[in-house]
Amino acid sequence: MFDKVEGIILRTQNYGETHKIVTIFTGQTGKIGAIARGAKKPKSRMAAITQPFIHGSFLIQSGRGLATIQQGEVISSLRSIREDIIKTAYATYIAELTDKLLDEKVVDVLLYKQLLKTLQWIADDKDPEILTIIYELKMYKRAGFAPVVTRCVHCGQQEQSYSFSVAEGGFLCSRCQWKDPNATNLPNNLSKLLYIFSEIDIERIGNISIKPENKKLLQQLMELYYERYGGYYLKSKKFLKQLDLLK
Repeated sequence: MFDKVEGIILRTQNYGETHKIVTIFTGQTGKIGAIARGAKKPKSRMAAITQPFIHGSFLIQSGRGLATIQQGEVISSLRSIREDIIKTAYATYIAELTDKLLDEKVVDVLLYKQLLKTLQWIADDKDPEILTIIYELKMYKRAGFAPVVTRCVHCGQQEQSYSFSVAEGGFLCSRCQWKDPNATNLPNNLSKLLYIFSEIDIERIGNISIKPENKKLLQQLMELYYERYGGYYLKSKKFLKQLDLLK
């Protein structure tokens, strides 16, 4: 059986001396794994279409075992990501997060579009740190452990500002902050941004500028939250931390 799908390369791994096993997130069939025969050969037609972050069209042959990529065509190479170590680091983290948290063959067209737009904007020099925070919230929601950022997680009250509690799983209003003495107070603008990042399609968010100290705070909260609820170790996160230390 043959399927023609549009997808994004999340991960590749060597298979034998000349082949690769490729993980592709597609809009039509969800996340799939397939073998690309001869893809390690420099002159192979498969070499160009099986690089990380390639957005392409693929002809997949499925069977009892691992599927096989029969043909492929590059729609967008997103080459600028692979040419920049910072962009590569963030794109690798986003791809690994997607790979770890998505089950195979579960279709999610909306998340596919969010991933594609995130990678396109990283390639177009938009802030990868902000884009990563936005995508993390989308991915956490898809995986079923997103923080509550639309109301107080305890009483449901809506306010202008909140504290963020990792332990309680989201916003706490002023009356419920006693639930977690270690909750982090958020300025009004950060409460609103977390709501926007979580609830609104990334294509509608556009350019957002955040003060470095506020961006750092959001990154720390997302990291602590994932460490508590995420469940999977992410190798790419370690490299991001090393880059942060260099900065």
